[in-house]
Amino acid sequence: MEKQDKKILIIDDDPDVLGTARMFLKQFFAQVDTEQNPAQINSIVSRGNYHVILLDMNFRRGEHDGREGLYWLERIRTIAPQTAVVLITAYGDIELAVEAMKQGAADFVLKPWKNSKLLDAIHKALSKERSTSLSKEKAEFLQVPQMIGKSPSMQSVFEMIDRVAGTDANVLILGENGTGKEVVARWLHLKSARRKGPFVKVDMGAITTSLMESELFGHQKGAFTDAYQDKAGKFELASGGTLFLDEIGNLYLSQQAKLLSVLQNRSVSRVGSNEESPLNIRLICATNMPLYEMVDRKDEQGFRQDLLYRINTVEIVVPPLRERKEDLPLLLEHFLDLYSEKYNKPGLKVSKSALKKIEHYGWPGNVRELQHAVERAVILSHEDTLQPEDFSFNEGTVNMYQHKIEADDLLTLDENEKLFIQRALERNQGNVTHTAKELGLTRTALYRRLDKYGL
Repeated sequence: MEKQDKKILIIDDDPDVLGTARMFLKQFFAQVDTEQNPAQINSIVSRGNYHVILLDMNFRRGEHDGREGLYWLERIRTIAPQTAVVLITAYGDIELAVEAMKQGAADFVLKPWKNSKLLDAIHKALSKERSTSLSKEKAEFLQVPQMIGKSPSMQSVFEMIDRVAGTDANVLILGENGTGKEVVARWLHLKSARRKGPFVKVDMGAITTSLMESELFGHQKGAFTDAYQDKAGKFELASGGTLFLDEIGNLYLSQQAKLLSVLQNRSVSRVGSNEESPLNIRLICATNMPLYEMVDRKDEQGFRQDLLYRINTVEIVVPPLRERKEDLPLLLEHFLDLYSEKYNKPGLKVSKSALKKIEHYGWPGNVRELQHAVERAVILSHEDTLQPEDFSFNEGTVNMYQHKIEADDLLTLDENEKLFIQRALERNQGNVTHTAKELGLTRTALYRRLDKYGL
């Protein structure tokens, strides 16, 4: 058997693993080196010029979460970005595998491995042209995602974008988490006369009350403690382009008055300054919250009616994925193409049984959940055709949209939301951080809902 003229490095703290792997791989490759001490990675990788590195994910005794392996993966990718890295671990974890692949790993194998699987992973890594970046087209996609859909509801969204984009009208985008509200906002900008200007996104749910004015309007040096230099706010940074205020429903009632004043006067002044600067922006806002119902509230979780009128000159509602199931095959094909290229796994297909599973799932996380599910499936796939077991859903989740609800059992929107949050809290044993992550909310947004529903 003729050996491939390739250099392989195995890094593992277990000498038995190193010896066994080296003996096996020496049959196929001209040079197979081993290293037991991860502290030597910097020097050995920088001078070794290896084609593939097999990297253990756990070196410290008693630590099994793989975080140390991710650290060394990052170091290797920095020192030798063209070298393929195959991670090896005794602890299979889907999310960890996904994270590792996103950080640049070529593949992921589990101990104890089958020799055929290990060899296959190395051959796949060698066959790929390693690159430190995506292709130009895919890099652009990550900045401006495509809009995909043949369903009547999505065609209505496309038509509204075309009709509104050329104007400077304020737009309010409504829809559940994960439906693609930011994608709509970006396409409104791209199709507008302001497309050569900046697109500035602000997550209103992530801004603390004390920093809201500084973040949006900017501040002068010395305006408050820690204001060591002048800072331009998001309104200034978006001048000549589009300002996108995401999760506008998370803005406290006391903060809304300041925003309304700026929009009415069409001018903004930095905190600590009396100098007014005229606004030159196109405003787009988005939320998953029921703003019209919030208008009736008079506490901090309410929403000013005059501000609502100001921001929704035009309203676009993005439908949830469960109401546009005919778009599933198109979205699936798109994400499969994207991640097959990103993770160097060309030619992947989806089996009919997997497609059936996808079509019967309720997708509470909408398009974002589908995207993540496809990415995980591509990362962990070892065959050319993805099977149902490659797609991991929370099958235990009670999904109200998968049932036919009798008329006398119908709940209000608030009652449905409260029930959904209660179930998520139960699944996460009351952990607010984990619950917020599952629901696609910030902790602040979730706390407001907990307060709203007395949970």
